[in-house]
Amino acid sequence: MSQPFIDTIYTDGACSGNPGPGGWGVVFQSSGTTCYEIGGRDSQTTNNRMELQAAIAALEFLLQHEVSETIKLYTDSEYVKKGITQWIRGWEKKGWKTAAGKPVLNRDLWQQLGELNQHVQQQLGQAVDWRYVKGHAGIAGNERCDEIARAFAANQPIDLKQRSPQTIHKQEDESSINPAKSKNLSPEIKLEQLSDENVVDLSMADSSDVQISDNLEPVSREARVTNLRNVVETLHMADEIAKQGYLITSSELADLMDVNASAVTSRGEYWAWRNWTVARVRREGNQILWQLERID
Repeated sequence: MSQPFIDTIYTDGACSGNPGPGGWGVVFQSSGTTCYEIGGRDSQTTNNRMELQAAIAALEFLLQHEVSETIKLYTDSEYVKKGITQWIRGWEKKGWKTAAGKPVLNRDLWQQLGELNQHVQQQLGQAVDWRYVKGHAGIAGNERCDEIARAFAANQPIDLKQRSPQTIHKQEDESSINPAKSKNLSPEIKLEQLSDENVVDLSMADSSDVQISDNLEPVSREARVTNLRNVVETLHMADEIAKQGYLITSSELADLMDVNASAVTSRGEYWAWRNWTVARVRREGNQILWQLERID
């Protein structure tokens, strides 16, 4: 019996200006090899909407093709991964309101993605395996998705690899028997091996994450406890900011997270950090103000 046509998917979105012109890309793989790519654009959108649109397009494509085993879907957006696997159930119960009673952003796309996710689950007999992968970490599928999304956002032409789902297995079988026939196949991208360094299922990585290296000297227990105490103090501070509804600037948020300010502004208008969602509220002069909300 032949293996399923698709077993791995990568999705990504991009936006210039946020809001501004945006694009999305999806890479479908079979047995570690890229076999199909799709993409699209919107003239006025946000990065988060493009991340969602990529995931929606991926599931719509799945429903049009026969798949008989668990699909691994990789996204470098924690907003998408946590939203579809955790937050969406709470949003639905609360009438599409956040814990603070505010309307859920991008509700239209979230509802569409939620329905598609259920349909695919019914078709597969089990849920899509949603996974977070660190962006720009050298993973071929993720890098290619980013390339496609950026090309569509800039309205620039890009060649997409698209082999017929009905013929991929026949072509692979023939090329294994007669290597000369493999010259007729479209160029392929090999999927790099995913390691724990690249694929993570934690809150957003930042400069406080532990980096493992054989060249590093062992850190004393006292130093580790001190670092942990500092982390707890930071988390208490974030909890108080969220509880009181304080608005903080990008630089203040970056100091809280221990990252560069550019890493804050490049993440879009609504995303997750540790136990909180971070929402862009408004701009005052040359400052962007953000609000933290504790995840239930």
